[in-house]
Amino acid sequence: MTRKIGILTKAKSGAARKAAAKKPKKSRKSVAAKKPARRRKKSIENLPLAIGYPPPGQGKRGERGYLAYLLRQAQAATRLRMERALAELSVTPPQFIVLTMLKAYPGLSGADVARVALLTPQTVGVIIRNLERDGAIRKTPHPTHGRVLQWSLTRRGATLLDKCRRHVQTVERRLTAKLSAQAQATVRRWLASIASEFQQV
Repeated sequence: MTRKIGILTKAKSGAARKAAAKKPKKSRKSVAAKKPARRRKKSIENLPLAIGYPPPGQGKRGERGYLAYLLRQAQAATRLRMERALAELSVTPPQFIVLTMLKAYPGLSGADVARVALLTPQTVGVIIRNLERDGAIRKTPHPTHGRVLQWSLTRRGATLLDKCRRHVQTVERRLTAKLSAQAQATVRRWLASIASEFQQV
């Protein structure tokens, strides 16, 4: 049995050598054809960086920019400041918004919170679970619709919101530092009108 296996192995190895001999060898031309590709790759990597862009407040990122972009840019910068202001309390800006809306409008359902906080239902679901776990909010069944849950702040949640407000006041003061009381009222009226007129029906 051992001899037969050895004969078969030798036969296979001989056949493998013959098959390898039949394979066409790569010509120098085909090897040379690949070299330019490597050169092209290196030249792309060595391309200079894209031209610079202006910082916020200049060019198209300043007064010459589109209003929609400027609003988005301002919101992103404000959110970053809010994150830093609330970090000490381990509260995120979306959590702060949810607490604020539940303080203003107690008894909102999860779907209602998502609408007024401008967040997705999935995000609000996570926020509500975390706030309930920490004892900041509580749920009660809707008086008419038994399956709907209403949310409101607990005493602990109200205390947490007060702390958040004190931390956020520094951001609010920076937002209004260069505005008079009349200018603030105009800006608030303008922003509120945009939300009202552009809302999706």
